[in-house]
Amino acid sequence: MTTTTDHAYGYADLPRLMGRMTGAEKHGPAATSTLDALWVLYDRVLSVTPERADDPARDRFLLSKGHGPMAYYAVLAAKGFLPVDWLEGFGSYDSPLGHHPDRVLVPGAEIGSGSLGHGLPLAVGTVLGLRARGLTDPRVWVLVGDAEMDEGSNHEAVAYAGPAGLEQLHALVIDNASASYARPGGIAARFEAAGWSAETADGRDHEALYAAFTAPHPGRPRVVVARVEPKESLREPRIA
Repeated sequence: MTTTTDHAYGYADLPRLMGRMTGAEKHGPAATSTLDALWVLYDRVLSVTPERADDPARDRFLLSKGHGPMAYYAVLAAKGFLPVDWLEGFGSYDSPLGHHPDRVLVPGAEIGSGSLGHGLPLAVGTVLGLRARGLTDPRVWVLVGDAEMDEGSNHEAVAYAGPAGLEQLHALVIDNASASYARPGGIAARFEAAGWSAETADGRDHEALYAAFTAPHPGRPRVVVARVEPKESLREPRIA
């Protein structure tokens, strides 16, 4: 796979790229809540490029948050995984960019997602599969929403991964105050109780996110809870 952009895009270009996606079911505010964390991951943390999208040694990123594809596609386009012109067809009948990513249609997408509660268990399975192949260096990242953590399948994955010592596993929970059920001590405490390394960070502070994403956690999976504004207070991105 080769780079598909004809010039470099930066963080400041993301609102304009997102603004090219129109139509119903954009879930713009929910997607906007993920934008900073996604950018820091792809710009500074993940070891994956369009040229290495099929490299067995690449890092894997799994999008599980059902209302996150709009920002995900913008970041993939900015990083050259897919043509920027594709963004304008978002969600249309003949566009590869559906309301949920399809791994056989979207360059760089690792899973076909959309059903809430599947991403974290799939990330656990991905790490186990890499281990079985002797690939212990690639990291696996999965982005989930705080409301999605209400799904029981996620709790089972959390409970398994900690005792199993899945150090290659990294979860990113976007906390925009959407969860229906309160958790004593907060989201991070749930992971810590299962043996994870956990940290809560400002989801808009790029340096804080980078530090949390890259903190060492030997022998344990890692979760970063990125707190952002409540979903109701977020707005659609404007074209700059």
